[in-house]
Amino acid sequence: MMSVKALPGVPRWAVLAAHAVPLLTLPSGLWRLALVAGLPVTQDAWHHGPGGVMSTVEAVYVVSLSVVSELLAFLTLGLVRPWGEVLPRRFPFLGGRPVNPAAAWRAAFAGAAGLCALAAWGVYASAAGLGPGIPASPAQEALVIACYAPLLAWPVLRAAVAADHRRRHTAAGTRGGGPGPSGGGGQEGAGRPAASSWV
Repeated sequence: MMSVKALPGVPRWAVLAAHAVPLLTLPSGLWRLALVAGLPVTQDAWHHGPGGVMSTVEAVYVVSLSVVSELLAFLTLGLVRPWGEVLPRRFPFLGGRPVNPAAAWRAAFAGAAGLCALAAWGVYASAAGLGPGIPASPAQEALVIACYAPLLAWPVLRAAVAADHRRRHTAAGTRGGGPGPSGGGGQEGAGRPAASSWV
């Protein structure tokens, strides 16, 4: 059976979900890279400039979109892996500092909400016929759908893993039983360094 590194107390489903997210974004990124490389993923060169070649600016944008998407997907792993609790020492200035758990799950929920908004806009724009569309044969259209459909699971999995991250840290704060700023126990993140030392 495959073994993956995760923090203690993380349920197996959350570990698998977090590790699935980067794999879900990979097909669309590879499709975009194929587009830049000039492979026949669309029916014509609507995206190309003079001479049927994609401009440098367009190529850099499309490649950057793929790289940034994959990096953002990898951040989901930080919700279940040790480097999401304390930044690795190799990071200049920030290495070795603990990550604020509330900031981590809030950022993850915000990212999931943003992804939902992008997906909703994409579906609406496609249904309303906004934009030029992608001229493609039936096989090419099937390839686009196969590459982009997995992205619909990205916000769902990210939100689920973020909810588990929040649950674990809220439960840890409650077990710590330390008094909060208002004198009550169960402050989120109890037992951690002062907020001023959090990243």
